[in-house]
Amino acid sequence: MKRVAAIQMASGPNVGANLTEAARLISRAVDAGAELLVLPENFAIMGLHEEDKVKVRETYGQGPIQDFLAEQAHQHRVWIVGGTIPLTAKDSQHVRAACLLFDDEGGVKARYDKVHLFDVHLSESKETYDESTTTEPGETSTVVDTPFGRLGLAVCYDLRFPELFRRLSDEGAEIFAIPSAFTAITGRAHWEVLVRARAIENLCYVIAAAQGGYHVNGRETHGDSMIVDPWGRVLDRLPRGSGFVVSSVDIVKVRNTRRNFPVLEHRKIPCKLVAT
Repeated sequence: MKRVAAIQMASGPNVGANLTEAARLISRAVDAGAELLVLPENFAIMGLHEEDKVKVRETYGQGPIQDFLAEQAHQHRVWIVGGTIPLTAKDSQHVRAACLLFDDEGGVKARYDKVHLFDVHLSESKETYDESTTTEPGETSTVVDTPFGRLGLAVCYDLRFPELFRRLSDEGAEIFAIPSAFTAITGRAHWEVLVRARAIENLCYVIAAAQGGYHVNGRETHGDSMIVDPWGRVLDRLPRGSGFVVSSVDIVKVRNTRRNFPVLEHRKIPCKLVAT
């Protein structure tokens, strides 16, 4: 069995300070035996304004945030899912919310660009989010072989779209890594339900790393980072604040569960809608 961890932060607008905190938490999680670590969405910057992340965008393959992740992975000899990093997009006013997977030598093994963008208005708190004003959506799904099993990548708002996760499981995913920054309101209502549902529906482990706390920009994120097994059991969780959760994952368990409870093989999609 392998040990995995989800790191929880309350990132701010200072990239250097956020990287220092991430390094501290990575070191602690490694000391707890973690060999695969997942950082939260926007771990390196939660700006005062949406445009702040555009100002620190990096070209794929170079930049201080990517260098930091490569160095941490190589130094600790661990695999790291680097939350999301603002990478260059087609124009200078947008970024790609890129989730990069680094191997234990510091090389990039996979990239996933967030597909579903958070453009919503929360009437309860009068909060409005227009992620698409600064972020360009991705178009493809990502699953990659790792020493921990077949790993599928998704980000935050993606969690609400089960068809993406079914695509990942169809591509052989046995573990989902989901860096996130759920709002306090939507998190209280839906976070745990959605995380556990994606595990249960696909008989996969889920490593859900969240932002959790109050941010300098006035935003509050839900937190509750957790690791969930293929039966929907929460193996470890952290309700609030900076820290990490850690647990063992057993890919043999995933494969045995799928063989004994072959729900994925039983799926049938009606080919015709009969109107009544």
